[in-house]
Parts: sequence; C-alpha cells; structure tokens
Amino acid sequence: MSKVNKWIVALTVVLPTLLEVIDTSVVNVSIGHIRGSLSAGLDEATWTITAYLVSNAIIIPLTGWLSGIFGRKKYLLFSVTLFTISSFLCGSARSLNQLVFFRIMQGIGGGALQPLSQAILFEAFPPAEYGMAMALFGIGVMVGPIVGPVLGGWITDNWSWNWIFYINIPIGILSLIMISIFIHDPHYIKKIKEKIDYWGLSFVVVGIACLQIVLDKGQREDWFASDFITRLAIISFVSLVLFVIVELRTKEPILNLREFKDVSFTSANIIQCAGFFVLFGSILLLPLFVQQLLGYTAFLSGMALMPGGIATLFTMPLAGKLVSKVNSKGVLISGLLITAYSIFIMARFNLYVDYHFVAMSRIIMGIGMGLVFVPLASMAFSTIKKEEMGNATSIFNLLRNIAGSFGIAFMTTILARRAQFHQFRLSEQLSPYNLHYQLGMNKAATVLGAKTGGASIASAHGVIYQQMMRQANLFSFTDAFYLATLILLCVIPLVFLLRRPKHGAENVAVH
Repeated sequence: MSKVNKWIVALTVVLPTLLEVIDTSVVNVSIGHIRGSLSAGLDEATWTITAYLVSNAIIIPLTGWLSGIFGRKKYLLFSVTLFTISSFLCGSARSLNQLVFFRIMQGIGGGALQPLSQAILFEAFPPAEYGMAMALFGIGVMVGPIVGPVLGGWITDNWSWNWIFYINIPIGILSLIMISIFIHDPHYIKKIKEKIDYWGLSFVVVGIACLQIVLDKGQREDWFASDFITRLAIISFVSLVLFVIVELRTKEPILNLREFKDVSFTSANIIQCAGFFVLFGSILLLPLFVQQLLGYTAFLSGMALMPGGIATLFTMPLAGKLVSKVNSKGVLISGLLITAYSIFIMARFNLYVDYHFVAMSRIIMGIGMGLVFVPLASMAFSTIKKEEMGNATSIFNLLRNIAGSFGIAFMTTILARRAQFHQFRLSEQLSPYNLHYQLGMNKAATVLGAKTGGASIASAHGVIYQQMMRQANLFSFTDAFYLATLILLCVIPLVFLLRRPKHGAENVAVH
C-alpha cells in the first residue's frame, strides 16, 4: 500500500493531542466564573477539574488494550468524536452536576489521545528520526499546560467560560476528517479475541481513580488527617498491588508490565517521572509565587509562564535534529543540567525580583525541558518492538501524568508545611529583647506616623508581622525549588543506562 507523508500524519495526531492537554489546565483559571454561573461552592466547582483528571488517568493504561479490541484507527476516531461532543455538552451545561458528568466523558475521550498519537508517530517515522517525532509530540505535551491557563483566562475574560469548551469543536471536526483520510492500522495490529481480563480492568480503574482523587484533594483535606483521604489511599494501594499481581500472571494482560524488564525503558520512565514531577510542580509554584508575594494578576502570572513555553516550542525541533546527529545521552544530560540550573535560579528569588528575571528563568527552563523530553522519549522506545508500542506508550504516558499529579500534590504540601515551619522560627525573633526587632518597630512606627499623623505600637507590630509572613512564605518557595533541583540532579546517572535509537534504519510505512 502507498505510504502516507509522515508530516501529514504528525499534524493529524498532534492536533487533537494538543487540545486534550490544554483542556487539563484551561478550566483552572475559569473556576471563579463557573462557580458564579452555576451557583456552586469552591470545593464543588473543583470537581470539574478532578473529574477530568480522574477519567483521563483511568483510560491511559487501557489504551493499548482497547486499541487491540477495536482497532487503533476506530478507537482514535471514537476518542476524538467523544471528546468533541462532550466539549459541546460541557459548554452547554446548565448545572454543576451536568458539567462534572460531561467532563468525565471528555476525559474518557481525551485520555487515549496521547498514547495513541505517540504510537502512531513511532510508526510513521524511522528509528533514526524518533527525535523529530517526539519533538512534534512534545509540542502538545509540554506547551499545552502553559498555554492552557493563559488561553482560558483570555477567553473567559473576553467572552465567557463556555467558550473554553466550544473552541474545541471545529478543531475536533477537522481532526476527525484528517484521521479518516490519513491514518490506517498497520498490518500487525490484530484484534484481541481472548477473554476480557475483568479483574485487571477492575483493579486498575479503582486504583487509578482513587489515587488521582487522593493527589488532587489531599492537601485541601489535610491528607491522612481526613478519613476520606485515608480510605481512598488504602483502596488505591491495595487495588494497584492486586493489579500488578494479576497482570503478571495473566497471559493477555490489559497492561503488559513485563516491559519493565527492559532496563533502558525502565530508566527512561524514572527520569521522565522526575522531570514531569519538577515541571508540573514548578508550573504550580511560579504563578503562586508571583501572585502571592509579588502581587501579579492571574493574567500576568500566565504571561510569566508563557516565555518558557515559547522557548520549548523552538527548542524541541532543534533537539529533534540534534539527537539524529550527536549522542542523545549528551543532549539529555545537557537538558537535565539546564533545567536544574533554571530551578536553582528560582530558588534564589527574593521579594524584589522583577518580571524579566522571572521570565528569564522560565525561558532557561523551557530550553532545558525541550532538550530533555525529545532525546528521552526517543531512547525510551528504542528497544521496544513495533507490536508492543501501543502498550509501551500507554505505560509511558500514564506514569508521566501520575508524576505530574504527584509533583503538584507534593509541592503544594511542601509550601504549606515549610511556611508553617519558617513562620514558627521567625516568630521566635519577634521579641522586645531582639535588637533587630526593636529597630524594625521604630522604623515601622516612624513610617506609619508620617503617613497617618500618629501610629500605635499595635499598628507597627502588624506591619512587622506581615513582613514576617511574607518572608516565611518566601522561604517555603525556596525550599521547594531547592528540592526540585536536587531531584533532577539525582536522576542524571540513570541516563547512562539508556540505549540510543538505531540510526540508518529504513522508514516504516503507515498502512
């Protein structure tokens, strides 16, 4: 059969992937408008985010298995169709319950798009060009979480929150047309006729769903001080352990965990988890830092993130060319070091840092992450057989999403806990017998007196206490950034366990 141009295939699968990734974060900045429109509380409204993340996470590990049952092209068409229809329904929702239900449908449709797109790209490009294929795929995965909040904020402010869903419809229709024309199942995709692994299916659905809820709601519920979180954590742990046991004993598992016998694939997944743990954690930390401590608006905080996304956008194609010409491991190590350096710069922020310095740290990080993702993804699958590519991409994308959720939950907890710690330590210095405290009180009283014509000791003490709280919060951010830097540096030795893609291999036709 005639070959399909690989660049057309790439555009066909990257387009819906970009939409799906953007929708993981586009709602975050519109929560306030959704609450007001649907008369919901904050905790109720956040379920519109959690519902999407949970359903999305459940589908990812099932993608390879479902592709084998229905055929990859049919399943891709179904996923894009469901995502597009549910986007329209989300925008048309008239109650919070409706919106949450339609977001679950949207997550079910969108969850398969990342692993399916990645598997198709690996078939369209030869091993020597895996780097370029992953550069295209990474544009959606890496830039989406950064573009999402900015795009969602602009649309919500200028139109309404409904349009953050409606804009998916024309792009979804275009994707369906392109998939119908340009994507075909390869000859080795055979439909599964064996019995369905009901136990494995049940355990993975329950385990992933409970885990995602625990990570999303844990900090808000004070983690294991909450009976709700404790019960879900226990259910998740038991379910996932039983899932691993069942899958290793089943001849036709839903998710073939035997892929982890491959040292290169396992090492790549560990490095990826560390990278996305830090990436999603920093995407959370930086907007909070500039809004809480520097007084930025939500839009300006999004603009502080945007330069990093642009830097990644330009770096990925360059990285795709580099990995085909030089040692991929060198590119990956350089990316990890650059990313670690950018996080280290963030750890040196103070209360007087300007916008340009913040944006520059994000640009450096964007360059680093572009140099990390492309060679890492190309080496992760260099030893995987074509027949196992769907299963391997499902594992790879599942662990990336879970790592991102862990990063957000962990960094949120670190901020809260370390802020309390530093507040306690700094408050010990607020004593009349401390020289610096006396000088600060005199200065505050003088400034307030000049403004108001006479300031009380209580007012001066309030100013000092406010500054102490800002310093405590600042130290909590620097602690989190230092920890993220250390995590990235610790996984660098694993790079040497990776295997480079074979160069010079012939192209693989997309049948």
